[in-house]
Amino acid sequence: MDQMLRRVFNARVAEVLPEPTPLDRAVTLSERLGRPVFLKREDLTPVFSFKLRGSYNAMAALDEGQRRAGVIAASAGNHSQGVAAAAARLGLRCRIVMPRTTPSIKVDAVRRLGATIDLVGDDYLEAAAACASLARETGMSVIPPYDHLDVIAGQGTVGLEILRQAPRDLQAIFVPVGGGGLASGVAAVTKELRPEVRVIGVQPDDADAMAASLREGRRVRRDHVGLFADGVAVREPGEITFALCRRYLDGCFTVSLDEICAAIKDAFLDTRSVLEPAGAVALAGLKRACRDGSLGGGSVVAVASGANMNFARLGYVAERAEVGEHREAIFAVTIPERPGSFLAFCQVVGERSITEFNYRLASRSEAHIFVGVEVSGLEEARAIARDLVARGYPCVDLSENDLAKTHVRHMVGGRTPEVQDEVRVTVEFPERPGALMQFLGHLGSRWNISLFHYRNHGAAFGRVLCGLEVPPAERAELSSRLGVIGFPWADETANLAGSFFLG
Repeated sequence: MDQMLRRVFNARVAEVLPEPTPLDRAVTLSERLGRPVFLKREDLTPVFSFKLRGSYNAMAALDEGQRRAGVIAASAGNHSQGVAAAAARLGLRCRIVMPRTTPSIKVDAVRRLGATIDLVGDDYLEAAAACASLARETGMSVIPPYDHLDVIAGQGTVGLEILRQAPRDLQAIFVPVGGGGLASGVAAVTKELRPEVRVIGVQPDDADAMAASLREGRRVRRDHVGLFADGVAVREPGEITFALCRRYLDGCFTVSLDEICAAIKDAFLDTRSVLEPAGAVALAGLKRACRDGSLGGGSVVAVASGANMNFARLGYVAERAEVGEHREAIFAVTIPERPGSFLAFCQVVGERSITEFNYRLASRSEAHIFVGVEVSGLEEARAIARDLVARGYPCVDLSENDLAKTHVRHMVGGRTPEVQDEVRVTVEFPERPGALMQFLGHLGSRWNISLFHYRNHGAAFGRVLCGLEVPPAERAELSSRLGVIGFPWADETANLAGSFFLG
């Protein structure tokens, strides 16, 4: 670790990336944030992510015997493409173990690079276990995704290039963090060469293992991490990477899914490129820090770490970006159930654009409407809420309510007088044949399903909202059965969005 700077200087990344990736000024975002903002364009490598650097550097260091045996890796994402591309460049046999839930776009990309693919398990941990077993059987060398000194050194070349390319008033570098390979490499180089420059890690708030580990001073393992930003969805940071981040990183904080989607849009507006969610995490963190006033003056850089975006996700990203940028506010508003009430409500909203309006007759006295309104920021959204209440329209701001944004806005209907003792839960399903049957089979036929809504946004996991008629005395048994299934779940019965529109 004490020789990390030497390792980075001697990394053989130039053999596969002869020219540094660009450091582009984000003109539109710079104007909006009032300071120079730059994007380090790791999305422009041949595999559309930074992973090629570490993979190639680690494989270039193998001896002749290891090269003859070939290389193997477990990955559902960019690491697999980095390993496969590096192996092709070096002429090595390559085997990649991927979860069965891996989107076909990534499987096809790895196959085109000449690697042999094994599809095993539903998640990375199962694939990694199979990879370790195959490595023992075949003698192939495992190329880890992050917790390896040569991998970290290869990723650290991103930091060297930024320091050469950035203006001298560089204030901070924002880096996405999953297992910590990129963050530890960039931070180690920067702090050795330019200690005054801050290096800040950013994680999704549902995949915060490194941030939690740094807070507690020990490696923390999460039982579950969100998979929207799958490139940084790591349950536990590496041993080496945690030590380096603890020593060199100036901080690590989290951002929401909506903020990530907004950052994807910002990057598109400035570059016309579409970053994957993990690739936009650092930019989301940069924007948060600029608005919080936690940075001094000077230029700031965000590492745009990847662009392996599944096309199916684009609609979901567009749907959430406006809320993440605080350009849209979502409300549950109660209006009288009588002719002309919608017109009267629109007159209160005034000339602001209504982006969404969902309603179905539920009672003869009052109506709950799901409404989206175009706003200029948080203050305008709060002002609208205050004005509506003052004019006799009770309202609840649902802009931060994930259930409302993921499910309820797509299924607003009337209440049914028939349903009894309904419990509403959200469940994440692995995208593989038989997952739904596994879920229903564990539940059995004891409880009637009263509601079901499924959404997939191009990830390895789909999201389900399920309503079940469960008497109060049997709810502990329901919780027990859901726990046995092994799919992540949450009880949403008391969620206000569901209570207004589905209860």
